[in-house]
Amino acid sequence: MILSTMNFENINFLAVFVAAIAAFILGAIWYSAIFGKAWQKELGFTDEYLQKANMPLVFGSSFVLMLITSFGLAMFNAHSGQSLDATLGAFHGLMVGLMFVGTSMGINYLYQRRSIKLWLIDAGYQILFLTIEGAIIGAWQ
Repeated sequence: MILSTMNFENINFLAVFVAAIAAFILGAIWYSAIFGKAWQKELGFTDEYLQKANMPLVFGSSFVLMLITSFGLAMFNAHSGQSLDATLGAFHGLMVGLMFVGTSMGINYLYQRRSIKLWLIDAGYQILFLTIEGAIIGAWQ
């Protein structure tokens, strides 16, 4: 099994956790103060609709997923064979965000006939949070 051959000693789990917290905080700012109303409009969400959600479940699940993403990026960085710092970690996060996450979202948004504006908001957040996570993980490597 691949996991049994993986070496986790090069992963700083505190950095993984802090990176996930940073992504979560960025999301709170991104989807409220910066792009909240535009995001709602693109999706056709009303304030009333959003208030009906089980927010502890949404926020808790989101954080767990951000933690998994952060851990995955840490694994990628730890096994890149390069000596990491904040700059290289940020570059890795940026490339993962641009080349994998942003493009995958773009494919889905094309078929779902979502707007380019919504894609820019959502993919922009993902790319930025992966870049930040990469910088944090790289700085603590």
